[in-house]
Amino acid sequence: MRWKCICSYKGSQFGGWQYQPSGTGIQNHIEDALTSIFNKPIRIHGCSRTDAGVHAKGQCFHFDSNWAHSTEKLTRAIHSILDRDIRIDSIRSVSENFHARYSALRKRYSYKIYSGRAHPFEKEFVWAKRDTPLNFVAMEQASKHFVGTHDFTAYSAVHAKDKDPNPVKSIQEIQLKQKGALISISITGSGFLYKMVRSISGALYAVGRGDITEKDILKILQSKKRTNKIVTAPAAGLSLEKIYYR
Repeated sequence: MRWKCICSYKGSQFGGWQYQPSGTGIQNHIEDALTSIFNKPIRIHGCSRTDAGVHAKGQCFHFDSNWAHSTEKLTRAIHSILDRDIRIDSIRSVSENFHARYSALRKRYSYKIYSGRAHPFEKEFVWAKRDTPLNFVAMEQASKHFVGTHDFTAYSAVHAKDKDPNPVKSIQEIQLKQKGALISISITGSGFLYKMVRSISGALYAVGRGDITEKDILKILQSKKRTNKIVTAPAAGLSLEKIYYR
């Protein structure tokens, strides 16, 4: 039987989603819990490899094994072992044709920037900058250049091609919202290069500060070359919100 699972996690203390030899990956923790429950090695397959410190509200993974009881009982069994910063939100049986990564149509990430001193209970989920208020209108206008299908080499890590050889990605939607000192950036796309969302967020922050202009955003995108004008925003402000399937 194949099981599709949705999980959430606070990424602050973990070494990212992917399995780590050190045991700090979220995948390590979930696999260890499942292996203990099923009394045999269980390998899970996740949709998105979030980096160290990145959070998730809608990460998806699947695994194969027979289970004769209810999914509620399986969830309780996993939670009795799993670190409290990881939660299983849902489990359901799916076709063996389903694959958490390859069946995904698109993903939605959010990035949060806070101008000022963030609340102690929220600081692990935002990029807190003690700046004067950012120019939200300029950030929103500049964000429109990212929508569509582009070569995003300039907005990814230098060694991104080691993880994904195809730099051409499609972004269907970017939405910016402002609530007081908090600016939220929501990005939905078919796929993302290594540190691409954090680079886009860092670029929009630079626009908000007035360090670069809307025209610079487009010029850098078209150059297909990474520049030190683009700062990769810290991991803490990033969260995987949702993965869309048919």
